[in-house]
Amino acid sequence: MQSRLTLSSITKRYPSVVANDGIDLDVLPGEIHSILGENGAGKSTLMKIIYGAVRPDAGKVFWDGREVHIANPAEARKLGIAMVFQHFSLFDTLTVAENIALGLPGDTDLRELSRRIESTARQYGLDLEPQRHVHTLSVGECQRVEIVRALLARPKLLILDEPTSVLTPQAVEKLFGTLRQLAAEGCSILYISHKLDEIRSLCDKCTVMRAGKVTGVCDPTRETAASLSRMMIGAEPPAIRAVPRAPGEQRLALRNLTLPKSHPFGTALAGISLDLHAGEILGVAGVSGNGQQELLAALSGEDMRAAADAILLGGEPVGRLDAARRRRRGLGFVPEERLGRGAVPDLSLAQNILLSHQERETVTRGMIRFGAIRQLASSVIDRFKVKAPGPQATAGSLSGGNLQKYIVGREVMRDPKVLVVAQPTWGVDVGAAAQIRAELVALRDAGCALLVVSEELDELFEISDRLVVIAKGRLSPSIRREDATVDLIGLWMSGLWDDAAGQREDTHA
Repeated sequence: MQSRLTLSSITKRYPSVVANDGIDLDVLPGEIHSILGENGAGKSTLMKIIYGAVRPDAGKVFWDGREVHIANPAEARKLGIAMVFQHFSLFDTLTVAENIALGLPGDTDLRELSRRIESTARQYGLDLEPQRHVHTLSVGECQRVEIVRALLARPKLLILDEPTSVLTPQAVEKLFGTLRQLAAEGCSILYISHKLDEIRSLCDKCTVMRAGKVTGVCDPTRETAASLSRMMIGAEPPAIRAVPRAPGEQRLALRNLTLPKSHPFGTALAGISLDLHAGEILGVAGVSGNGQQELLAALSGEDMRAAADAILLGGEPVGRLDAARRRRRGLGFVPEERLGRGAVPDLSLAQNILLSHQERETVTRGMIRFGAIRQLASSVIDRFKVKAPGPQATAGSLSGGNLQKYIVGREVMRDPKVLVVAQPTWGVDVGAAAQIRAELVALRDAGCALLVVSEELDELFEISDRLVVIAKGRLSPSIRREDATVDLIGLWMSGLWDDAAGQREDTHA
């Protein structure tokens, strides 16, 4: 069979690293082909070369047996290549429909395009509002826009980077069915995911990359998650052992937190109440866009519209306090958006320390102690094994997984009393994810109270002591991790829970 895509000896060098070193890749029509590797292994660079967003320094690209030089994404789209990036390429001030129209002919009718968007979104179980502005969307909702934009093109080759992080378990199965149907119709799919079970379930072939080179090609259906992990990182990630413990004092409480929409497309919060105690992790599950963004803004102090006593930190009302004053009372916060919120891309890692560390050790009488912030940044890099040249490297130069390790590490090093974490391992490889989760569990064991908002159900089941679900701005009863099942939590994600079921565990009895 004639290959749909062939790469021969593709090489791409940057000043400090060889991102791709003589890469060979062969993808057949109708094949679902996984690219597996650690963060920083060179996967994203290789995909950008295929899509025309990056030019290789050496090597050849063949499309349907013919050598091609893909100069830009427009040429890639003409060939029939569509890509969903891990880091999105959307304009905040435009609507969903307007963003999608940018890649289409200038005479595209926006009203007809909006109808197509709604139809395609429904077909694939992706909830989207075409007239909504992108700046009002969560990270997960932005990913939905990218997926729908790619599917609208009816591609011959579809490149998907971490596509299932925004979906319920039931919707994942629906998407997999759709991808298998696309493949049966002859569409080739390049699938990047750090979820090894997904790769084993969905993909026909797997190419493993490490440090810019191909280290193996296998049939993932014949591999175990452990063997794939060994191929990717050279070892199996350590298992996190759940140690039952009695929770301590109440550290964070929400009392009937109710907030109207902050913008027309936002989600109102309705009567949210919870208790979070020292020495426990409370996991918050839910499909993106169901109020997570609004809840996180209320907790962090970005949104101060709540009644003062609706949010209690250490027993003190903080609903009307800003983020800085909440931090001084022991709150730590990791936002879901790494670049632009968790870190300033053009500033060094040392300078980014100041986003959360503004104590005497780093700032004295308004003067920044540059030696101190460099030393602290170096400590985070060393402890969390961040792949970076040093504290002077810019945040934007790091891979997504390494930047996430740095941001989580920066907060952990503050030794907070309460840590709120959003999407702690989104798009992070299995080795880095295991390290981040182990650090969160260690922080819990040291007496910190953690609230973890994640769309990765496996992650929540691994590290949480209790689970709740947020759906349409409402919070489910809490349930102990050992009493929960994936099917039950998936059902609750649709808002289907019974408050009278007697499953609430807030009393920790």
